[in-house]
Amino acid sequence: MPKTSARLLALLSLLQARRDWPGALLAERLDISPRTVRRDVERLRELGYPIVATKGPDGGYRLGAGTELPPLLFDDEQAVALAVALRSATASGAGIEEAAARALNTVRQVMPARLRRRIDTLHVTAVERPADRPGPQVDSSVLVTLSAAVHAREVLRFDYPPASSPGVDGDGPRRVQPHHLVIWGGRWYLVAWDLDREDWRTFRADRITPRSPAGPRFTPRELPGGDVAAFVAGRFRGSDESGDWPCRGEVILHLPAATASRHSRDGVVEELGPNRCRLVLGSWSWAGLAATIGRFDADIEVVGPAELKDAFAQLARRYAAAATDAPAPKDGRPIASASASPI
Repeated sequence: MPKTSARLLALLSLLQARRDWPGALLAERLDISPRTVRRDVERLRELGYPIVATKGPDGGYRLGAGTELPPLLFDDEQAVALAVALRSATASGAGIEEAAARALNTVRQVMPARLRRRIDTLHVTAVERPADRPGPQVDSSVLVTLSAAVHAREVLRFDYPPASSPGVDGDGPRRVQPHHLVIWGGRWYLVAWDLDREDWRTFRADRITPRSPAGPRFTPRELPGGDVAAFVAGRFRGSDESGDWPCRGEVILHLPAATASRHSRDGVVEELGPNRCRLVLGSWSWAGLAATIGRFDADIEVVGPAELKDAFAQLARRYAAAATDAPAPKDGRPIASASASPI
């Protein structure tokens, strides 16, 4: 029979591996008697592990949740995965950087030498946003509150200052039915049904100040399109449900389709010949779309619309002026734009 300490660790590992364990099966796996299993369970309870006895024909045990966090057991893969996640936490924008560093140090101290060597060779550098555009930090308690409201399906009330990002709604107190908490471009957002505006809205979590108490429970509505990723992408492209860009144009590129498709992002490329292809692409503005297409090192034929042709003409005048160090011509014809770029 293994020593008591080793036997307790083995028992704890089994209890963490699945929800319910019949007592007889635990005894068989540990090669001990059911009576010894009962004694070992009591020892683990004395150490702070909330082990619950389950009823049934055979009886059994389950590792429950307690008021404190007792020591945990991880296999090698879990320990390394935890270390990687903690090292990457500084780029999450969730305001948990210091806590993550302390947690990583705690985990590292109790790791066996072989695992410490593995994680010590892993160096992750979180690149900060430029100083003129710092990434917003979200209070972790706010994220917990939002997530709890989503899970409990309770109406959420909060204060929300005006926002300047396209697709993000602002101004004033809100009453919403929260549906999803998502990350987009390094920022946290709450997707919710706005009860006062009777429409779907996307709110930046770093601007939310929750109010208490929470409102009544609600029956969730179906998100347009059924897919939260597509919905959020569509909102940030300036659309409601289609997920399309506000400016979309069509051109003929004098390039092989295989070459164009490697750099067309979410554009549609159609082969027209050995060195010609059709490209349909979208952007925030006509100027942005023309500039993006101009990055292809090839001749371009504009199929449409007229706004795209005007954008190419205006950019051509600007580029020509820049090449000759002459001031750009002022013809009073600004490039048409559907919306501003996201902040």
